[in-house]
Amino acid sequence: MESIILIIVLFICLITDIKKRKIFNVVTLPTIVFGFAYNISNKGMEGILFSGKGFLIGLGVLLIPYLLGGMGAGDVKLMTAIGTLMGASFMFYSFIYTALIGGVIGLLMIIKTNGLLNSIKSFLFNIVFFRSDLGSMIILKNKNSSISFPYGIAIALGTFCTLIWGGF
Repeated sequence: MESIILIIVLFICLITDIKKRKIFNVVTLPTIVFGFAYNISNKGMEGILFSGKGFLIGLGVLLIPYLLGGMGAGDVKLMTAIGTLMGASFMFYSFIYTALIGGVIGLLMIIKTNGLLNSIKSFLFNIVFFRSDLGSMIILKNKNSSISFPYGIAIALGTFCTLIWGGF
């Protein structure tokens, strides 16, 4: 049952994130509540711990990227919903797959926009000058050149990988 709910939620969030670049509370928050209720009704008091640990891991894995401005709040809430519904172990593997897929997508987008050489130059320059502001000013940095993509794609694909293959 929880797998069916998860698949439905992932598809909805995937579509809205691609089309509107948003993952809506009207999807994630009820999923969090359902995850707690479902697991408590099936596992009793153990269900609270099962969902609670999943919730905290889901929150924890994307909280710092969110606070640094690299992630949207909807992405964080989607991960907490997945964790609440499926538990801590599932959430951990889902995050690993998600991070790998997100990294590949990000790298492909950098290569596609011919930014790989500039990124390598900037990285090396910042290492040499210990992340000085001078390095980021010398390497051509254009505010319009930032690369972003709806991270819900990586979350959905990573979670589907966990559903299909499980852990390592």
